[in-house]
Amino acid sequence: MKENRLWKLFISTFTLSACTFGGGFVIVSLYKKKFVEELNWLDEDEMLDITAIAQSSPGPIPVNASVILGYRIHGVLGSIVAILGTIIPPFVIISLISIFYNEFKNNQVVAVALQVMRAGVAAVILDVVVNLGKNIVNTKNMLYITVMAAAFIATYFFNLGAIYIIFACLGIGLFKVLLDCRKEKINGTSMDSIH
Repeated sequence: MKENRLWKLFISTFTLSACTFGGGFVIVSLYKKKFVEELNWLDEDEMLDITAIAQSSPGPIPVNASVILGYRIHGVLGSIVAILGTIIPPFVIISLISIFYNEFKNNQVVAVALQVMRAGVAAVILDVVVNLGKNIVNTKNMLYITVMAAAFIATYFFNLGAIYIIFACLGIGLFKVLLDCRKEKINGTSMDSIH
């Protein structure tokens, strides 16, 4: 049973990684469909947390997401299996492309195929953004909704770098945790008794 689940994790991450064009947000969307909706191994909130951590951590988003996803599903061994499933396809594909790079770069058919794939990738990324935004709005937490809107405005209208937004959100999150802890001390409750 354990080996079957690990094999399914490897095949799932391998297949998704091999068939994904467009980077991290695309694969995160596919992970959500596979592991939340199809296999029911995670719930929506866990996937949202994985996405946030993978995005804000250094390194490629798919690999970061695989580490957390694999660990959540099957501990350290699950992380290793998910990472291997995620990195093998791009490693092989990029290695092959690098060998034939000169033939690819001037090929009109390849250029058109890449343009069409970009359009598809844009649609998938839009799907991810809408779903993540919907999840935030569904919390009905004004702080989360305000932070999401402010981050969008800072990025889109003021060209503020992602690193500044991530650190600002981290600061806001830590401040909120401190306020919550302080309120609990004043009210004489603990987070454990609430949960």
